[in-house]
Amino acid sequence: MTTTDSLRWFKSSYSSNGGQCIEVATNLVVSRGVVPVRDSKDQNGPALTFETAAWSSFVGAVKDGEFSA
Repeated sequence: MTTTDSLRWFKSSYSSNGGQCIEVATNLVVSRGVVPVRDSKDQNGPALTFETAAWSSFVGAVKDGEFSA
């Protein structure tokens, strides 16, 4: 993703630092309408970008248990 905005990445407070985490940058939601997501183990690797509505739907589904193991 090419942008002049600096991304401010964060991990969930629920992350137990087990090495299987993602990081999210929410500071582009208002200016660009996207949520970048990356693998926390590969901070220089690629980031996927999701439209805000799609990311919100995904997070809601996770919270509702739709992806339980």
